Amino acid sequence: MTSSARTTRTKPRHRRRRTALAIGVPLVLTAAGTLAYGTDLGLFGAAGQAKASAATAATPAWATATADGFASVNALGQNGTYGGRDGKTVTVKTLADLEKYATAAEPYVIVVAATITMDPVGKEIKVQSDKTIVGSGTSGQIVGGGFFLGQGVHNVIIRNLTIRDAYQGVWNDKEHDYDGIQMDGAHHVWIDHNDIRHMADGLIDSRKDTTYLTVSWNKLSQENKAFGIGWTDNVTADITIHHNWVRETEQRNPSTDNVAHAHLYNNFLEDVAGTDIKSSYGNYSRGKTNMVLENSYFQGLTNPVVRDATATLVQRGNVFSGTTGKNESGGTGAAWDPKTYYGYSLDKAADVPALLKSGAGPRSSIGTTAATTTTATTKAAAATTLTVAKDGSGQYTTVQAAVNAVPANNPSRVVIAVKPGTYRELVKVPSNKPHVTIQGTGGSRKDTTIVYDNASGTPKPDGSGTYGTGGSATVAVDADDFQARNLTISNDFDEAAHQDIAGQAVALRTSADKVFLDGVIVSGDQDTLLVDTASKDKLGRVYISDSYVVGNVDFIFGRATAVIDKSVITLKKRWNGTSAGYVTAPSTAANRKGILIANSTVNGDVSDRSFYLGRPWHAGGDASLDPQATVRNTTLSAAIRTAPWTDMSGFSWKDDRFAEYRNKGAGAGAASTDRPQLTDAQAANQEVADWLGDWTPSAS
Repeated sequence: MTSSARTTRTKPRHRRRRTALAIGVPLVLTAAGTLAYGTDLGLFGAAGQAKASAATAATPAWATATADGFASVNALGQNGTYGGRDGKTVTVKTLADLEKYATAAEPYVIVVAATITMDPVGKEIKVQSDKTIVGSGTSGQIVGGGFFLGQGVHNVIIRNLTIRDAYQGVWNDKEHDYDGIQMDGAHHVWIDHNDIRHMADGLIDSRKDTTYLTVSWNKLSQENKAFGIGWTDNVTADITIHHNWVRETEQRNPSTDNVAHAHLYNNFLEDVAGTDIKSSYGNYSRGKTNMVLENSYFQGLTNPVVRDATATLVQRGNVFSGTTGKNESGGTGAAWDPKTYYGYSLDKAADVPALLKSGAGPRSSIGTTAATTTTATTKAAAATTLTVAKDGSGQYTTVQAAVNAVPANNPSRVVIAVKPGTYRELVKVPSNKPHVTIQGTGGSRKDTTIVYDNASGTPKPDGSGTYGTGGSATVAVDADDFQARNLTISNDFDEAAHQDIAGQAVALRTSADKVFLDGVIVSGDQDTLLVDTASKDKLGRVYISDSYVVGNVDFIFGRATAVIDKSVITLKKRWNGTSAGYVTAPSTAANRKGILIANSTVNGDVSDRSFYLGRPWHAGGDASLDPQATVRNTTLSAAIRTAPWTDMSGFSWKDDRFAEYRNKGAGAGAASTDRPQLTDAQAANQEVADWLGDWTPSAS
């Protein structure tokens, strides 16, 4: 952050964020901004097929996403931060087009679908109000410059971009003010899921009373100055910083000067061993800042938390691993609670490193299937929305009642927006009700939970026997084109109390095609997630992104073609406290794809070398099945056995299809007869796209 003239202004009192409705947007779309890990990790990506630069497209679902944190607060005449959702959607591939639309007076959703190099080096495009600038998958990159938001600019969203490489060869560069994103007196800004690195001054600079700012799920790295806030005598700014991975940076991680309310939570600050870059400090509460710092993880930093004598800093639930030097809190500022301004939910600090390693930064190509169009006024068809609330404030008080209200053979999307709460019920989406989305509307996927406790051996109420494994599911989906997001689906069957009955207890069962689970938690013990098909000869594809799956025995199983991508698989101890389990049990039909775990993390509070990655399930003793599980580009904890595959019910895993590719972590291992590894050529045919075929999952 470079010094500049300080300005003075009077800030009107802000009002709490309205949780029911954002202007012009149904409740379900408001919630789309707060999905997995507190934001909508999966709602943006390739905006349909690329067209000529600046071509106009149908509005993709993620264009309606709204910010969380202070950027969601109604103040200064701005009701939350929703960017350019009310304008046209354009796709750009050149600097000229990017600058044309970013600097325009009218609102735009600007999809960056190429690597754009700034000319001259250090150029910062002067973004105007009411803009969403979002990368198309991982292809949206800004090289050699960035963005500038000046005085009064507001309602801007910058997401899913890589902004990099304005570095001019001087580490502590005082000559070149080449930031990734610089804000001077802006308000209502959301910076989300970007990878910002290797610039010439700071990666992010928030200056001159910039306020109502949320910075979330970004990767900040390879820089002397990561994130500076302040450069003002006024104590007026309100800022939320959550779920950011800051690594290989020396200072301003962030440095927060004279901020009225600074809320930092679930960030991961890492001083990477073996590099030349050493942190001088981590989070710094300067001047008269009033900071709340919660559930963050500090790894290897010198002086991880520092405050001035004039500042206030409240710490709660943080983890410090291998840190040295100052770790401070205290002060005399007025106590404040972020939840008086907006809702949010904390992840456990111990989970934060794995969470952010798999979830921070730009997301891959999860695009909208809405056809592009050259007609500027064409918009995507709006979904029908049904609301559920336990307290009676919605249309229905149970999720199943809302499902029942969906017309049979409905031709278009029906969104069931479920308000925060615990819904103890069984939910079934029958095969004649396709295109259903069940979506939590809270600030986190933990706020809305659907839970029940049936097990395979639980007697049915009518005396007709027991439920069986598939019948035990809390949520059962038999309808194609189903989606779930921003909620928890759980089976809390108590194995310890019911050792007299079979304990397979499914949280979620799917037996349909094109099932998209985005930003959810699926939690149980044995047989948590059953990914099935309607019959052996039918295709059933499931795509799970940015989610948690929790369990212990065969807890991801079935014959569907299923992808678990950019997620955390959490290993759980057995009911008796022992650690022994199996992650997958595929029962794949011959000539079909099975279970693919990619770009994810496998960990949990269990003993070392106690879990297998999988075993072959030949359901019913069917020798014609050809179970398949591939685990690739995934971080494996020490819980994984050195020989990670094993036999099941007389069938050898070596006769089926089990392999790894380029995994890492303490649980990874070299190729051997007990640990087959794909060749590069084989791996090229076992990508996520190979599993999904002609289906591109898109948020609806």
